[in-house]
Amino acid sequence: MQKTISDEQWQQYERDGFLKLGRVLSDEDLAALQTRIDDIMLGRADVDYERMLMQLDSSDGQYENAGTQSKGHKGATLDYRKIQDLEFDPLFLEYMQRPIFQEICDRIYGEDTPIAAFRAMFMNKPAHRGTLLPWHQDRWTNLDRDPLITLWTALDPATKANGCVEIIPGSHKFGLINPSHPSAFLTEEQAREHESKSETVFCELEAGEAMLLHNWLLHRSDTNTTDIARRAFSVCYMDARTQANNGEAYSTIFGEGALQAATA
Repeated sequence: MQKTISDEQWQQYERDGFLKLGRVLSDEDLAALQTRIDDIMLGRADVDYERMLMQLDSSDGQYENAGTQSKGHKGATLDYRKIQDLEFDPLFLEYMQRPIFQEICDRIYGEDTPIAAFRAMFMNKPAHRGTLLPWHQDRWTNLDRDPLITLWTALDPATKANGCVEIIPGSHKFGLINPSHPSAFLTEEQAREHESKSETVFCELEAGEAMLLHNWLLHRSDTNTTDIARRAFSVCYMDARTQANNGEAYSTIFGEGALQAATA
């Protein structure tokens, strides 16, 4: 496989905990994913909705007031906050399996490690809405090992005004800050401490651009104050041998025996 990420870029990632990859989607491919996710939200896609975890956006921007996260369609609306399990959609799975993402997984986990997706999800901040996501690290106590990376792709321009990801560079080196929390959210005191002593960066991206994030990198995102949605596709790649407390097994997504999504 021809490498597309340079040694200098890897050094930057190791130092900062994130790396902007630039444009990874053509205009045609971007439009296809935009149309596909809108069709899924509006209930007109040929997918098995009972396999997909879906959550409506909050009406007031508060994280605790977002809708219930559960399997199944919640009504025809573009005001979803999250749609998970998109590896079961052929178009999104095909994108997840691109060579650049396999190259990244080979570098992070080793070429002989089978790779699965812990979460393949659409994250949305509808125009003049969106839910404030507090400071946290991507880590889950129900797994026997930590997934290490997330690939985040902008389906719309991601700007400070519409709630792009905000990060603290180098914070992946701090270790786990609140390991007892099931999803590694910081306490209010911890958040104030790290904000006060660190400079944050807003990860603004053009539609079709992607970035690599270390899962322990401190990050948050605000609400959307603009006229356009901030749609994104986020994939957490992990060692497929990971065991969950509920006994869930994970399918490999690269190479021989890889997951094959099917329409409903």
